[in-house]
Amino acid sequence: MAHPLSKFAFCPACGSRRFMDNDEKSRRCADCSFVYYLNPSSAYVAVIVDDNGRLLVERRGYEPAKGMLDLPGGFADMDETVEEGLSREVLEETGLEVVSAEYLFSLPNEYHFSDFTIPTLDLFFRCKVSDISALHAGDDAAECLWIPLDEVDPSLFGLSSIRRGVERLLTQR
Repeated sequence: MAHPLSKFAFCPACGSRRFMDNDEKSRRCADCSFVYYLNPSSAYVAVIVDDNGRLLVERRGYEPAKGMLDLPGGFADMDETVEEGLSREVLEETGLEVVSAEYLFSLPNEYHFSDFTIPTLDLFFRCKVSDISALHAGDDAAECLWIPLDEVDPSLFGLSSIRRGVERLLTQR
């Protein structure tokens, strides 16, 4: 697979075609000296377990990994805190309101979208929600499901970091 920076043919600052590899993670314009670093995008992942020991999972409604399982979450927006972004993503995808979040761990990932590979850093949080009766699939979630922790199969999760995160969660419980 080609490096994601190979998709950048023109300098975003001046439009020059002389936008060349600078090192393994950046390109530099030979005309205006602008340097662009492809750093990972932040993404949030919510781990929500109810009082009956069931994990809230979603079925993905869109590519990548359409039809596979996922955990609620998504990309950071500009000008929002981690707490705001995590709460926004959970609300958009599940209708649930996050009342508390505890950071667990992070995992690097690659997210393939529109023929482009976006490097991500996925931040996992254990979340408490206010009222699970409000649960409904929204945004890019086709379906929301509660699965007992002892029945969760990591191989059914479509994104590699989520699969690795679920494996880690199951071994730590």
